[in-house]
Amino acid sequence: MKKENTPQVIQSVSELLRMLELPRPMHPLVALVDYKDIRADTTHLGKGYVLNFYKISFKKHFAGQIRYGQGYYDFEEGGLSFTAPNQLITAAEEEKDYSGYTLLFHPDFIRSYPIGKNIVNYGFFSYSVAEALYLSDKEKKVIFSVFDAIAIELENNIDHFSQDVLITQIELLLNYSNRFYNRQFITRKTVHNDLIGEMESYLTEFFETEKSLFEGPPTVQQLADHLKVSPRYLSDMLRSLTGQTTQQHIHNKLINQAKDILSTTNLTIAEIAYQLGFEYPQSFNKLFKSKTKISPLEYRQAFNN
Repeated sequence: MKKENTPQVIQSVSELLRMLELPRPMHPLVALVDYKDIRADTTHLGKGYVLNFYKISFKKHFAGQIRYGQGYYDFEEGGLSFTAPNQLITAAEEEKDYSGYTLLFHPDFIRSYPIGKNIVNYGFFSYSVAEALYLSDKEKKVIFSVFDAIAIELENNIDHFSQDVLITQIELLLNYSNRFYNRQFITRKTVHNDLIGEMESYLTEFFETEKSLFEGPPTVQQLADHLKVSPRYLSDMLRSLTGQTTQQHIHNKLINQAKDILSTTNLTIAEIAYQLGFEYPQSFNKLFKSKTKISPLEYRQAFNN
C-alpha cells in the first residue's frame, strides 16, 4: 500500500502532461509547457514528486513559494531553475500564479548525442532552488528566444532533422545558462565574498579547535551544509571567483595549518597527521607533498635551518 506522504514518481513527459490536463506532446520525449496553459489542480503535488526526466523552468512571477528541503524561497523576481532526473521537488500549497516556460526532456532523447554524457558537467542541475539563475532584461530576451525557437520546432511535423535541431537548441540553452551563471557569480561578488569569508572562518575554527582530531578533515558536504548552499553551487562559485574548488580550499587550509604546527611545535609527523584528522600518516604525507613538493619532515628541516 502506498504511503500517503510518499512522493509521486512521474515516469514520462507524456504522463506529466496528462496530469496537467495538457495535450499530448508532439514528441514523446520532449515538450515545452507554457504555464498559462495549465488549468489542472496541482495541489496534490505539494506532497512532493520526482521526475524521471530533465526540467528547465523560467518562471516570471510567483504568487507563492517553492519549498526545497526544509526551507521556503520567494521567487517574486522570477528565475531560471534546473532539475535533473530523480530529484525530489516539493511545491508549497499556497495559491500560485505562474507565468513562463518549462522545457521537459527525457534522458533517452539526448542519450545518443555527446550532450547525453556532457550534461553532467552543467553543475546547475545540482543547485538548490534557492540558487536559481536571475536574469537581466537582456538575458531574458536571449533565453526566451531559445524557448521560442524550441516551441516553433516542436510545432513542426517531426522529420529526420527534428531531433538534431532540438538537441542543438537545448545545448544552446545550457551554454547560455552557463555564461549567465558565471555573470551572476561576478555581479553578486559582495554576497559571495561574505560567503567565502564565512567559509574561511569555519575552516580556521575547525582546525584550531582540533575538531578534525575527532571528526576527520572537513568535507565539501559538511562545509556546504554549514554555509546553507548546495555543494556543487559552492564549488562552481569558488572556481569562478578564486580559480579553486571547495576541496582545494579545504586542502589549502589544512596544509597551512600543518605548516603552522610543523614550525611551532615538536609534535611528530604522525601526531600532526592524527591531529589534522588523518587515519594514516602516509595519507597526510602524500597530500602535503602533492601540495608543497616537499615532505612534512623536509619542510620542518628547511624552516628550522
